[in-house]
Amino acid sequence: MKKLFIFALMLMLSMSDLALGKVNPDQAPDEEEIGNFDFIYGTQDDLNEAFEKTEMIMSEAFSHMGARYRSGGKGPSAFDCSGFTSYVYKQQTDLFIGASSRDQYARNIPITRDELQSGDLVFFTSPRSGRGVGHVGIVVDVDPINNTFTFIHASTNNGITINSSTDSGYARRYIGARRVQQ
Repeated sequence: MKKLFIFALMLMLSMSDLALGKVNPDQAPDEEEIGNFDFIYGTQDDLNEAFEKTEMIMSEAFSHMGARYRSGGKGPSAFDCSGFTSYVYKQQTDLFIGASSRDQYARNIPITRDELQSGDLVFFTSPRSGRGVGHVGIVVDVDPINNTFTFIHASTNNGITINSSTDSGYARRYIGARRVQQ
């Protein structure tokens, strides 16, 4: 598990030069080309700020790897799933994203699975009832080719851990994703 954490952290850090706009000037588009896409992507400053916030959120989430699970736990030493996601976002963005997984599902921006990015919230049905929102995690990485993702969350058995959307306990329970408006 420690190797997975180190790999994920190194992957995020290696991508930071590209996201922060540190590119070869000979390959960079001119201002006119960039300006044409502002309405879709925002400005380069917006992209840099969004990337930095996501990086801080992921760093905060990873810093709790291995913390134990406790029903109703809101951190920092023990968490339940929604306590973990709300704690991470509150620490790094000072935003209240909702207290329960159902509340977080209701109050954040709906996105499709194809739109998933690192830092988005993913929701699953309850393992007991199989109906309604019962679990939440934070997207770590997305594989658009295979339409899969990994996510960090508070597991009743393993505490704060990382799982894949293809894991049998989660693949059939996925119900949607939300983006936190910042």
